[in-house]
Amino acid sequence: MRLDKWLKVTGLIKRRAIAKEMCESGFVLVNGRIGKPDYSVRVGDKIEIVSPKLVTVIVEDELPKRGFGYKIST
Repeated sequence: MRLDKWLKVTGLIKRRAIAKEMCESGFVLVNGRIGKPDYSVRVGDKIEIVSPKLVTVIVEDELPKRGFGYKIST
């Protein structure tokens, strides 16, 4: 699943357009690198959202369900 869509489906970011803008602006890191909106999210990826508060997510399941499929550490 695309990174921008994954961020929206999991509820970490409310709108896909905002998720896409954040990826393009460099506020979303995947495994320590800037995540492009079309990056295909895989199990084991470490996704970091840099905003006023740093949110780190580790992908645990292939298909995200609201509230499941990832572990958040701050």
